[in-house]
Amino acid sequence: MLRQATRPAAPCTTSSRRVGSAAARAASRGVSLIECCAVLAVLSVLAGLALPAFGDHLAKRRLEGRAAEVSNDLQYLRSEAVSRNEAMRISFGTDAGGSCYVLHPAEARECRCASDGSARCHAGGPAPLRSVGLPATDGVTLASNVASIMIDPRLGTSTPGGTLRLSDRAGREIRQVVNIMARVRSCSPGGGMPGYRRC
Repeated sequence: MLRQATRPAAPCTTSSRRVGSAAARAASRGVSLIECCAVLAVLSVLAGLALPAFGDHLAKRRLEGRAAEVSNDLQYLRSEAVSRNEAMRISFGTDAGGSCYVLHPAEARECRCASDGSARCHAGGPAPLRSVGLPATDGVTLASNVASIMIDPRLGTSTPGGTLRLSDRAGREIRQVVNIMARVRSCSPGGGMPGYRRC
């Protein structure tokens, strides 16, 4: 029996090299200018849709932050009155630039505040503890149904009680209600702010 000489099959090196090099070239090409523009257009539309909601979220947080600041300052004033054994006041004011309040150990007429955060006290009077301004550009306004609230140092009570209304441009409102025991209760009229009781 004669054996036929068989040649081993030649590897397909040239065609596989062509296919491999074509795939490598396609992968190394990168992204075309049209693809970049399409991605940028989609991102711009998504950012345009999200921006108003983000601005509204920031306005809510700003209002909540100011309401918390007022509440904390009222508690601070009460603790200072008791620790110093001296009557303390919080006085409220408004001017063309916005609204403000000042914490001071004096009669209501002796210290006045400005929306830029400064406080003016009569000469010779004690220095204010703290003055807070709420400029109109901030978007939050403060209104009070009383000109000032005094904290009695012996009893820790307030005279008179009052309601402080903090509101923003969108009409949302948080009220800080100060009772005669100088305790602060937060609420929102009509439930306009989530997380706050209705007033």
